[in-house]
Amino acid sequence: MLLDTSGLASYLDDTDLRHSDAVALFRGAHIRITHSYVLAELVPLCQARGVNRTRTLAFALDLLDTRLVKLVWVDEPLHTQALAFLRARPDKSYSLCDAVSFILMRQHGITDALSTDKDFEREGFVRLLKP
Repeated sequence: MLLDTSGLASYLDDTDLRHSDAVALFRGAHIRITHSYVLAELVPLCQARGVNRTRTLAFALDLLDTRLVKLVWVDEPLHTQALAFLRARPDKSYSLCDAVSFILMRQHGITDALSTDKDFEREGFVRLLKP
């Protein structure tokens, strides 16, 4: 499954209503993939939610070293591909981070996203964390 910003925030924040679901889904996944733009979004999102900054940064650093998660570093070609993806969908309000996620999911044949974001469903994927 793809690990999205909102899903990782739910996993990290034990006061989040979807925390236990996020933990169970993370632990049960055979494939876990995320990318550097998700990590860039994770720190400010957790800060806005009041999650301890030291804990958030330690978690983000752990994601760099763990074998449990494949981390894709967004390079110039992937960034450009994501911008083209967004340009082809002017009626959508997807973020650049979302576009990278959708591209990686298609490249890796992944259908499930550890996310609360409805945009994954709009693109034909399965959003695993629902209200």
